[in-house]
Amino acid sequence: MWQAEAVVDLAAVRANVELLKAKTSAEVMAVVKADGYGHGAVRSARAALAGGATWLGVRSLPEALELRAEGVTAPILAWLLPPGTPLREGVLADVDLSVSSLGQLAELAEDARQVDRVARVHLKIDTGLNRNGAPPDVWPKLVEAAAKAQAEGVLEIVGVWSHLACADEVGHPSIDRQLQVFHDALATAERTGVTPRLRHIANSAATLTRPDAHFDLVRPGVAVYGLSPIAGETFGLRPAMTVRAPVALVKRVPAGEGVSYGHTYVTARETTLCLIPLGYADGVPRHASGSGPVQVNGRRFEVAGRVCMDQFVLDCDDAVVTAGDEAILFGPGDRGEPTADDWAAAVGTINYEIVTRFGRSGVPRRYRD
Repeated sequence: MWQAEAVVDLAAVRANVELLKAKTSAEVMAVVKADGYGHGAVRSARAALAGGATWLGVRSLPEALELRAEGVTAPILAWLLPPGTPLREGVLADVDLSVSSLGQLAELAEDARQVDRVARVHLKIDTGLNRNGAPPDVWPKLVEAAAKAQAEGVLEIVGVWSHLACADEVGHPSIDRQLQVFHDALATAERTGVTPRLRHIANSAATLTRPDAHFDLVRPGVAVYGLSPIAGETFGLRPAMTVRAPVALVKRVPAGEGVSYGHTYVTARETTLCLIPLGYADGVPRHASGSGPVQVNGRRFEVAGRVCMDQFVLDCDDAVVTAGDEAILFGPGDRGEPTADDWAAAVGTINYEIVTRFGRSGVPRRYRD
């Protein structure tokens, strides 16, 4: 550690996937989108595969191609493919591609013909999230068109899939409604002669709490990295990321001194201020001003005043702190340090956002096996 670092425990990633795999008879797709939720897509993918995952999931074709370029040969599904995406590159790289509309299907079929390769397709039905996926009234036409293209040898329908809206709210009525729509969509596909090898709808939350949603494949994302999608439950998962930085400067100041921009924090007594060389350019939410928890020498403090672009201040009272001491923003909590969940609670967000912010901000990552 010089300025700051995000330490990623790859053994934790492997163990988390092993735990998830033990909860299902389905195959496991480890989702490594957004650079592995900030943990590093390539290293996380390899750790997840070592833990028993057999598939990888990514948002975009460039993310899939990055994994291929790094020598990852496992099956990969990419699902967010705007018009104009060079789908032929995905076909040539043996990347499975998601299709949600007739136009997208036609575009993929044409690209597959151009490169004289069979495209591997997962047809997506919108079961109620109202985001990506074909709406139920379009679904029969999409399946019929895909079946025709499969008969022509242009594509192979590998999967039918969808995504849950409220699986993180255990018992939410929308879960059962979406599963029923999914079953109906599968029945429609079967009547059309389409029997995919993989049916999948379960995200992290459904993998952990809804075995009836596992089908042939589950797609855990945040749980792979040890974070629970359900508040108050850990399921035995172990957080893989620790963010830490050295204390850059220590100074004593008298009572009544304003701290950081706008002087939104004023010292109540003579105190010790510690400067931490991380800011919102590095992933620290500006909303953490006055609330973000940090541990120094076994004691917790909160951000004093506003988070700046590249630094923030702690009011450490009369604690003994020296420049160069370790400041832990969050980790697994083994040493009493704050967790990503603590940061999420402090700023009114979710743990997903916290780790993704830090991992993709330019803070150096260091891996521990």
